[in-house]
Amino acid sequence: MSAMLDIFRALADPTRLRIVCLLRAMELAVGEIAVVVGQSQPRVSRHVRILAEAGLVDRRKEGNWVFLRIARSDAAAALLDMFDRLPPSENEDLWQRADLARLAAVRNDRSRAAEAYFAQYAEQWDAIRSLHVAEADVEARMGAILGGQPVGRLLDIGTGTGRMIELFGPQADQVTAIDRSPDMLRLARAKLPADAGDKYALVMGDFMALPLAEESADTVVLHQVLHYAPAPEAVIAEAARVCGGGGRVLIADFAPHQREELRTRDQHARLGFADDQIERWFDAAGLDLERTDSLPGQELTVKLWLGRRRASAQVPPIEGRRVT
Repeated sequence: MSAMLDIFRALADPTRLRIVCLLRAMELAVGEIAVVVGQSQPRVSRHVRILAEAGLVDRRKEGNWVFLRIARSDAAAALLDMFDRLPPSENEDLWQRADLARLAAVRNDRSRAAEAYFAQYAEQWDAIRSLHVAEADVEARMGAILGGQPVGRLLDIGTGTGRMIELFGPQADQVTAIDRSPDMLRLARAKLPADAGDKYALVMGDFMALPLAEESADTVVLHQVLHYAPAPEAVIAEAARVCGGGGRVLIADFAPHQREELRTRDQHARLGFADDQIERWFDAAGLDLERTDSLPGQELTVKLWLGRRRASAQVPPIEGRRVT
């Protein structure tokens, strides 16, 4: 009874009700909510604290920002189902429309920030892209590889600008994207669909210690990420740990090469990977290597490796792992 009273007290304030409606549309930062509802950040933070204490909202810190989403609980789901069954009054309909219009402006601001970032680093990225096959060809091959069965719960490790969740998210049941950079997560967030709701979770974390429970994903993607890892085998072991039995891990990266400037200029820890390396690391992590593809470019060859998690596999623990 106490929990139920906390929920109804939390929703008795019109601003908190507006916040819940906004978070049903998409995950938002406190500052973004403040812009939409026209209130100060401290005041919005107090409203959010009450909603969180009632178990209706989850808070997640990402750098200096705090992002919010509807709590993934039975109580929250039941409450939102009840909301859907109640027709809004004329006044409620008007403020919901106004809030969603301002929310669209927030999305536009995200997109403009992403475009500015892309423009700033366009020359650097174009220089790397010119060395290998067109990204559209890589994406088409990845789509063909993953197209044989449902994506299910998608995990994009090192999401960067969010291209993989943009590409495979529509086919997934749930999407989790992880990156250690708050700036990159903000870029990825700009690509979320307008009706994202709580389907997408963008999380700050380290690919050496994923903040996820075991067997919490069905499809894991690492697109041009592994060459940044000082210990790639540990990253693969983590990907396998969170992948359920029978799930798939798809890696897109470079074959071995001698472009030393990528190490010094672009912080690549590894200059590509050989098939036998990946196969050994897959096997140690409880993955069977099912497919290997090559896409030769001007000077760099892009490789695709698909592994499948063995149902009985036990992944060795990694010190310092955080599981939530």
